[in-house]
Amino acid sequence: MDEEIKDLSGKPEEEENPSGSVPETSPGSGKAEEASPALISGVPEHFRAGYVAVVGLPNVGKSTLLNQLLHFKLSIVSPKPQTTRKNVLGILTEKEYQIVFIDTPGILTPRYSLQQYMLRNVKSAMKDADVLVYVVDVTDKRTTVEDVLAQLEGVEKPVILALNKVDLVRKDTLLPLIDQFARGFPFKAIVPISALKNDGLDRLLKEIVACLPQNPPYYPEDYISDQQERFFVAEIIREKVFLLYGEEIPYSTHVEIEEFKEREEGKDYIRAVIYVERPTQKRILIGKEGRALKRVGQLAREEIEMFLGRPVFLELFVKVMEGWRKKEARLRRLGYR
Repeated sequence: MDEEIKDLSGKPEEEENPSGSVPETSPGSGKAEEASPALISGVPEHFRAGYVAVVGLPNVGKSTLLNQLLHFKLSIVSPKPQTTRKNVLGILTEKEYQIVFIDTPGILTPRYSLQQYMLRNVKSAMKDADVLVYVVDVTDKRTTVEDVLAQLEGVEKPVILALNKVDLVRKDTLLPLIDQFARGFPFKAIVPISALKNDGLDRLLKEIVACLPQNPPYYPEDYISDQQERFFVAEIIREKVFLLYGEEIPYSTHVEIEEFKEREEGKDYIRAVIYVERPTQKRILIGKEGRALKRVGQLAREEIEMFLGRPVFLELFVKVMEGWRKKEARLRRLGYR
């Protein structure tokens, strides 16, 4: 086997900067302060570049949309809401434009500290972005036009409305919805799409580019994100927890990469800790004789190897950090700043 499952009891100490913790490379807004326009040879005179925040309620397809537009898996996805916790930057550079996408957590009413952090991320991205793409799931009857318009109240920057999952509704129900949105807010464009089926995305991309300011590129053309490899490795592991476990387990877990050793010969070594909030969750996560967690390790390792393009040895540990989602100090300890 290429992954090892360990069960380590005990709570970590409250350290502000623990050794091996994942570095915080993306500020809450997703707009990197240090990212001054980079020079790329042959940039056209009318080159466009800007930050585009993709926002909306939880589980409307924001991450799926971003992954399709970028042609690579920037953000983890699952059928469960609130999978995305932090703003994640994805960079699309073409001959005449560069779009710095910001994938954001879903807009929600926060019930505890982690969700407050998530909402701050969304608000920061909406404030700092040059353009907003607001994604609506047209199959979700709980979402009303009034709710969406209320969230956009006071927004003066260009907003594009992406009506997702239109392949699942009848056209005669879609047209009145478009009309209601058009009468309620001055959207730059209203674009029906199916992110999963890649329908309507070419038009959406054209509308986004048309809203971008004329700027030189912010990042070199070979950049696809501002995050480090270990961030994506941790997210892949967390995605497998979301896919394999139900109820509160996915929402109570945090993944931290404690060690990441690249080796010229042999397999890279990755040591990851999965934090949970209670001992009972720990037992469920590990499963009988470690079989459940072993499955997490197997699926995660396979995708990590595809992502990195090289073999890895993945070692998983489980620790309890009681109530980490609700305690500010522990959130900061885990990198939610």
